[in-house]
Amino acid sequence: MTITLTRRIFIGGSAVAVGGLAVGIAVPRAGKVKAEVAAAPDEVNAWVVIKPDDSVIIRIARSEMGQGTLTGLAQLVAEELECDWSKVSTEYPTPGQNLARRRVWGSFSTGGSRGIRDSHEYVRKGGAVARTLLIQAAADEWKVPASECSAADSVVTHRPSGRKTTYGKVAAAAARLKPPTEVALKDPKTWKVAGKPVKRLDTAPKLTGAQLYGSDLRLPGMLNAAIKDCPVVGGKLKSFDAAAIQNRPGVTKVVKVGDTAVAVVADTWWRAKTALDAMPVQWDEGAHARLSSADIAAMLRSGLDAPEAAVGHQTGDARGALARAARRIEAVYSYPYQNHATMEPMNATARWTPERCEVWTPTQNGEAALAATAEAAGLPTSKCDVHKQLLGGGFGRRGATDWIRQAVAIAREMPGTPVKLMWTREEDMQHGFYHPITQCKLTAGLDAQGNLTALHMRISGQSILAGLAPQNLQSGKDPAVFQGLNAGGTESAFGYAVPHLLIDHAMRNPPVRPGLWRGVNLNHNAIYVECFLDEVAHATGQDPLALRRKLLARSPRHLAVLDAVAERAGWDKPAPKGVHRGLAQIMGFGSYVAACAEVSVSDEGVLKIRRIVAATDPGHAVNPQQIEAQVEGSFVYGLSAALFGGITLKDGRVEQTNFDSYPVMRLSDMPAVETIVMPSGGFWGGVGEPTIAVAAPAVLNAVFAATGKRIRDLPLKQHSLRKA
Repeated sequence: MTITLTRRIFIGGSAVAVGGLAVGIAVPRAGKVKAEVAAAPDEVNAWVVIKPDDSVIIRIARSEMGQGTLTGLAQLVAEELECDWSKVSTEYPTPGQNLARRRVWGSFSTGGSRGIRDSHEYVRKGGAVARTLLIQAAADEWKVPASECSAADSVVTHRPSGRKTTYGKVAAAAARLKPPTEVALKDPKTWKVAGKPVKRLDTAPKLTGAQLYGSDLRLPGMLNAAIKDCPVVGGKLKSFDAAAIQNRPGVTKVVKVGDTAVAVVADTWWRAKTALDAMPVQWDEGAHARLSSADIAAMLRSGLDAPEAAVGHQTGDARGALARAARRIEAVYSYPYQNHATMEPMNATARWTPERCEVWTPTQNGEAALAATAEAAGLPTSKCDVHKQLLGGGFGRRGATDWIRQAVAIAREMPGTPVKLMWTREEDMQHGFYHPITQCKLTAGLDAQGNLTALHMRISGQSILAGLAPQNLQSGKDPAVFQGLNAGGTESAFGYAVPHLLIDHAMRNPPVRPGLWRGVNLNHNAIYVECFLDEVAHATGQDPLALRRKLLARSPRHLAVLDAVAERAGWDKPAPKGVHRGLAQIMGFGSYVAACAEVSVSDEGVLKIRRIVAATDPGHAVNPQQIEAQVEGSFVYGLSAALFGGITLKDGRVEQTNFDSYPVMRLSDMPAVETIVMPSGGFWGGVGEPTIAVAAPAVLNAVFAATGKRIRDLPLKQHSLRKA
């Protein structure tokens, strides 16, 4: 494959910061940005720094939050670079450097399972360009044609003479050469580093404790800040009594932050936090002081039969076919708000002066963080920068910038002093951007033989775009609502062939702010479709696998992952005594996924999830071992939400404040997970998010098989599974 390069510049960037949550960033085009950062002597290309000892530092803009993105992208660079993998490490460039160098490192946003699938091509180009320059530098030194030279394991060889040199010896000369305009990329079939289950680069420092997260950061002269925001949705800060705590040990300053929050700065975070707790604060609770989960549920119910709805997928005449159907089956499902609940609460360290502002923070979007920093600092982006830290969990939450703006606002009150803002767990729980809440009414029409002839799926609920970036709505429609339900395409095709199909959305937006929560709308859409199809199968006396196979006959990749889990789980054989199975499949984030869950339920109603077999087809598998780890991790996350999660409101306040009221799975809850990685090639799909969607419906369908109880609203902990 031959790729044409325009020097080494990769241009991107789109939306701007909206409503406190930055969704991308508008950046100047390359021609308008002065290249202010010169190449280092050992920098062969913006992507690669090679030291005299042949150690290789690969610069990657995407964020690492435990999903292995940095290792996967480094594998792709190293594959084309032909370097010694044992000497590879990674580092983050800053978004300020990226803008100064005409966005050579591409996107700094990591989300939507796009870390590898959106950047695989240009990171491979980076490695290939560097390899080409190193070979050319060696050839120039030997005064031979570059075509006679080859590279492997950080060594350049002149094939006719057998002469050899190392990358470290020619790196400085290579850095002075003009990059090629075209490079050939390897066929994935020839990969030696990429596509292999190599060990992650960040495992060792995590095990030794050497790895630093944002909350670990220490800077000379640093102070610490704790913050309280109005606990009522839409409320504001009314007043506070700073005098009541001004003489407490270590307290330096009390700062009003925007219209809604107050912070205390002290020499230690604990002193700041305890002083804040002791300070009298009054809130203006505003219009939503009586808002409850019951109010929100009623709002959503009003959309289930509303005459107006945005159509996402339509085939044939579903309403007419339903009216003519020999039999109809109907059910209403619902999905609650979910919190990201990252292990590391939101934090940022900021240092502000009238001339410059710098921020150190875990972020999923470095450029959005830079835009937020500049806006909060009152400075141009050229006078600001953000130093990305390893994330102690992201799941979409750290694509926002609200805590960064707060940190900069506090630092502005103390020029020249670095201030670390750390949220409490309670702040983190009660001031999130929550997984959108929805309800769904599904109506199936059957002919006299029990065949599914029509399906109407009405989703009622919140739009993420309406809350975060309303300018991106398409004639009032939020395309993200229809994840996994689209008519076709490479992102999230529906798969099932139903002669008459209507999938629409009645938008209902409560005042609680929504956000991008790992898997986003695919999670509840998979539950609605896969559990309802299970209902149809049982109501018509069909095997759930046989029904799906029939409906997926024209969707071979959907069918392949479904067949793979059914075969591995032994669907066609009796399960062990007391064990019951459930299936689910869907396409999302460009990948095809399926799961078969095995559960048992005791006479007392105690659920035990024993095993989940999962299959994923992401097109290409850069690190199969890491894909397995991501599938396992996604089940921890998805099952935690299904079993225990759920954010509720009372008197305008989020009721869950810590892990005692918002539990996550423990080791004793976790099933054995068997992962089938089956890349079919020809496309690049995501990994971190797709499989989370099939965890809950597979388990819910197995629960029905075990108990005869159909669970249509989550979390599962609010239902009794005790046998009658």
